[in-house]
Amino acid sequence: MHVRFGGRGDASELEELRLLAESAGAEVCGVITGSRDRPDAATFVGKGKAQEIREAVAAQRANLIVVNHELSPAQERNLEKATACRVLDRTGLILDIFAQRARSHEGKLQVELAQLEHLSTRLVRGWTHLERQRGGIGLRGPGETQLEVDRRLIRERIKKLNERLQQVAQQRRSRRRARHKVPIPTVSMVGYTNAGKSSLFNRLTNAGVYAADQLFATLDPTMRRLELPGNAAVILADTVGFISKLPHTLVEAFKSTLEEVAQADLLLHVVDSHNPDSREHIEQVNRVLTEIGAEDVPQILVYNKIDLTGQAARSERDASGRIAKVWLSATTGAGVDLLIQALAEHYRRRRRTLVLELPPSAGRLRALIYARFDVAREAPLASGGSLLELMLDDAQLAWLNEQRDFRSEYIVSDARLILAPTGSLS
Repeated sequence: MHVRFGGRGDASELEELRLLAESAGAEVCGVITGSRDRPDAATFVGKGKAQEIREAVAAQRANLIVVNHELSPAQERNLEKATACRVLDRTGLILDIFAQRARSHEGKLQVELAQLEHLSTRLVRGWTHLERQRGGIGLRGPGETQLEVDRRLIRERIKKLNERLQQVAQQRRSRRRARHKVPIPTVSMVGYTNAGKSSLFNRLTNAGVYAADQLFATLDPTMRRLELPGNAAVILADTVGFISKLPHTLVEAFKSTLEEVAQADLLLHVVDSHNPDSREHIEQVNRVLTEIGAEDVPQILVYNKIDLTGQAARSERDASGRIAKVWLSATTGAGVDLLIQALAEHYRRRRRTLVLELPPSAGRLRALIYARFDVAREAPLASGGSLLELMLDDAQLAWLNEQRDFRSEYIVSDARLILAPTGSLS
């Protein structure tokens, strides 16, 4: 069931609702649409439309009505009475999909928390026959209704879940600090659900993350190291997909997971270029990024699925010369090399050249530098030491300064030195 407000078209929204329902495991046997100026206070759809739905339910022998809007508890309850069928709103449907997809301990806690917060206002639906106080010998007094018991139990469970999620969030922050001790930047993949993030993640890292042509195929964030040209590396993070009207309870519950996005150095905003609503999807994702405080993180727009559109793989630079857009196919691999080039360029632009003069005793430090940094060239010294020209950013320089073998006097220059024909740096 979808209601249009203000005369707007609904083809794409209906298609998205169908995909959501099928992702949850439902079989769609009928679609009903309607137009209104504003929602009906009692049933959201109005008395006449509710009767139409009731007749369609009986004709199709349906056992569930999915409404593509967020209903109040009273509207959901009244619509169920008017149609004699169970009603699920958009938020409840998305929560059900998340419950099916969550695999990690943290993901299950987050989904359960969101479900309980959504359910806490809807208890009256299933317990109307228990709206009485408990009594009996030795149990008389103020008493407690069954609804009050359930609400209290849910409140206690929500409190415990929040405490456990705070512990998990602390563990996640500890892991993030541990990663930051080693100067490897983080790149988070974001995008509308079913844009092909997991497929692209697998193509880049050979991670084997579950990927399917369905909404919210993967929920739990996955991280892998990605090697880039020039002895550089990044941590690539695959995150949950976004969707229009993403339930606020989910954004709150997944806040610790979404912190990975807000703390990233760069976002790969993956877009389904084959979808006619791709521009609107970009806006929806940017709205969620603003909500979680990630609006200022630099982005590269990645237009995926060019194998379905017939476009050629290419990249596009912005006014400053930075690669801002890449067209590719995660399925065929076309254009993936352009994305890797864009990542390498992005981090090269943040680096500066440093020349170090290492004594013969700094063999361990020299090995660390070769393992972690982009060494452009090396020249031996008569003393047995060596001159190294390397490229690194501020975080890498800070890490280098913390190494016990490093001395500030090793730095010869911040300017690029030219390799002379004799083989020495001058």
